Amino acid sequence: VSINQSLLQPLNVKVDPEIQNVKAQEREQIKTLNNKFASFIDKVRFLEQQNQVLQTKWELLQQLDVGTRTTNLEPIFQAYIAKLKTYVDTLSAERTSQDSELNNMQDLVEDFKKKYEDEINKRTAAENDFVTLKKDVDNTYMAKVELQAKTDVLTQEIEFFKFLFDAELSQIRQTITDTNVILSMDNNRSLDLDSIISEVRAQYEEIAQKSKDEAEALLSPSCHCPPLPIQYEELQVTAGKHGDSLKEVKMEISELNRVIQRLQGEIAHVKKQCKSVQEAIADAEQKGEHALKDAQSKLSDLEDALQQAREDLARLLRDYQELLNVKLALDVEIATYRKLLEGEECR
Repeated sequence: VSINQSLLQPLNVKVDPEIQNVKAQEREQIKTLNNKFASFIDKVRFLEQQNQVLQTKWELLQQLDVGTRTTNLEPIFQAYIAKLKTYVDTLSAERTSQDSELNNMQDLVEDFKKKYEDEINKRTAAENDFVTLKKDVDNTYMAKVELQAKTDVLTQEIEFFKFLFDAELSQIRQTITDTNVILSMDNNRSLDLDSIISEVRAQYEEIAQKSKDEAEALLSPSCHCPPLPIQYEELQVTAGKHGDSLKEVKMEISELNRVIQRLQGEIAHVKKQCKSVQEAIADAEQKGEHALKDAQSKLSDLEDALQQAREDLARLLRDYQELLNVKLALDVEIATYRKLLEGEECR
């Protein structure tokens, strides 16, 4: 009988909670087999004692004289041989039963092997999935870093544009302030309408007098000032230039506002992408850890079950080998007795 030594090698495994019922049934079967083996060993010992008694009787018979031997030894040997045959038949039946149980155990071990291989494949697939998820997480993290860098750049650009916008706005306000006409009002509620009207009339008369003097000065032959239409055209050109500059500044301000709004929208979008990427990373890590723990737990349980099955199979093989050796010894003894009986018959 050949024994596969690889089946006897121990494995560092744990108990599989899914096959506890099967293991309990196996334990009960093993207890029953152990009881049968114990009774069988008792029978073997009894046969050995009977064999020793017969050997002693045989030695005594050989020491007796041939003339004193009785002729009724053949029935005694025949009865004893029949009894031994009965024991052999019993042992054969038990051997058949043990062979059947051994085959069942081998089938169970093969089933466990298949389950173990399936779990190994599942574990390999889970590890591959974990590696893939890790790659995805790494890629997502790199994308997150890149998006963060873009966000920082956009933030810096926004700060720069804000600074530029504030500077230009301050300059424009300064320009507008320089061109504004400041009016001071007296909010005194005790109004003196006569004095106000007189004051306004005096101001208008003064303005009219100044205008008249300026016109006379311009029209006098001794004035070397340029003609009035030329000054008016220059004023119009200057006003047009300032108006164009003001329009350009307003357009630039509008453009900067649009750029700022666009950058703010991009920043909000990038922040949403970063948040979704972080959630995807956390979800992937959680799923990968759960799958790996589940695969490791199942693998440990199957390895434990396979180790237990190997130990049971090794014990059954050892018991079977012992029974086979006892049977061979009994067969040799029976053959020896048969030869002795045939020798006595020939004499």
